[in-house]
Amino acid sequence: MRRPFLRAKIHRARVTGRDLHYEGSITIDSQLLAAADILVLEQVDVYNVTTGTRFSTYCIPGAAGSGTVEVNGAAAHLVTEGDLVIVAAYCWLDREDIPDHRARVVLVDETNHITAVHELTPFDGSR
Repeated sequence: MRRPFLRAKIHRARVTGRDLHYEGSITIDSQLLAAADILVLEQVDVYNVTTGTRFSTYCIPGAAGSGTVEVNGAAAHLVTEGDLVIVAAYCWLDREDIPDHRARVVLVDETNHITAVHELTPFDGSR
């Protein structure tokens, strides 16, 4: 039996823009993507902490160090510039892979620059 687990997340990033007329996706500063180990075109879920809305999309790279977190296409209706969002990627694990699993968590400041990166395991019961 395979089970879904968090693989990576960018926690409480601030939306810097939105573009209704783009084909779709979320543009994220490439440094944030690299720190979280999220690849270009990888599917992510986006949780709007400010409004409670949620949606799935895929990532495209923004300029490194820019702090860009821009929601594009139809999902742009679900955010406002300044909203706080969590961007999460998941994976499916077989039982034997669970003990070695580590989820990468990237924390950012109010301008979406990295303040910390840490890992969580399925056995971290303190969080």
